Amino acid sequence: MRLVVQNDKSHHNGAASRHRRGRPGRAGFRGGLAALAAAAIASGCTPAGAPGGPGGQVGPGGTGTAGPTPATSPTPSGQPLKAPPPGTTQNPPATQEEPRRFRSGKSALAARAAAARRWGLARIPLTPPPPPATKPKITTREGFEVDGHEELGLPPVFTTIPTRQRVVFLTIDDGAEKDPAFLRMMNDLHVPYTAFLSNYLIKDDYGYFKRMQRDGVALNNHTLHHPYLPGLSYRRQQYEICAMQDVIEERYGKRPLLFRPPFGNYNRDSLRAAKSCGVKYVPLWNEEVFVDHWDYREWDRKIRPGDIVLTHFRGRDDWKGTMPDMIRRFLNKVTAEGYAVARLEDYL
Repeated sequence: MRLVVQNDKSHHNGAASRHRRGRPGRAGFRGGLAALAAAAIASGCTPAGAPGGPGGQVGPGGTGTAGPTPATSPTPSGQPLKAPPPGTTQNPPATQEEPRRFRSGKSALAARAAAARRWGLARIPLTPPPPPATKPKITTREGFEVDGHEELGLPPVFTTIPTRQRVVFLTIDDGAEKDPAFLRMMNDLHVPYTAFLSNYLIKDDYGYFKRMQRDGVALNNHTLHHPYLPGLSYRRQQYEICAMQDVIEERYGKRPLLFRPPFGNYNRDSLRAAKSCGVKYVPLWNEEVFVDHWDYREWDRKIRPGDIVLTHFRGRDDWKGTMPDMIRRFLNKVTAEGYAVARLEDYL
């Protein structure tokens, strides 16, 4: 039976290793952000729907797409329309609405710039494009298959989403650290992410993750006790995975479709067990971000469109910094390279 083992340096026997490879990145360029937002507002170059503005979208190649601008039609005679009698006034023409929308766009941009400045980001995070109307086909990455993968209809195991859009997907594992500042930061910045939870770490505060769910975060399966699955029998693996499905459904009202094996290690029994209790996808990761550095799966150490990024719920007990420090490192890099952060479930 084939065993798939990941090079996950962030865990050992169910606990995260402590990294001491550098100091966390410091917040900076606050003045630059303020100047950027002020210049954009003063020049009127980023109305709602424009690239880089509120509602601006990142398309393939990092370009923005602006929404259509309504146009008015002249009367057949070319004469101006008379004002309608009182009580019959219709919606104002689009040309009268445009300044109002523009003012709203400027306000939203200012709010985003203020949030970025407040959390110490070097740049305003890019806005992701709308979810694809046609979902991409998800298949198992080459080399990550198990014996009989297709024949048994086992869930695909993948590290990236096939897309040309310059988007990445943030995923956070286990649930050890429960930092209220992290929830405020992610809600303030409107950055989507996906959580993979282990019951032994979240059971002391289920409410923390309920607040996360109310903010739109999908809560998924990372087993009950975070064991090394290939070392367990099929029945024991099934218990670890399926009982966690039950916990999430009971506590949060929805049975997960996504499962991530602890340490990224699994065998055929792992995928069979996951399938038996409703799992449809097994996303792993292509990069991992810590508070003071990044790790990469690919040899060239580059981020690619559709990459899934892993991190963990960790704080100063394990890192030289906090979860907001880690998010700053993550957002500063992906934004500088022209990537927006999208919601993983929107592509599945």
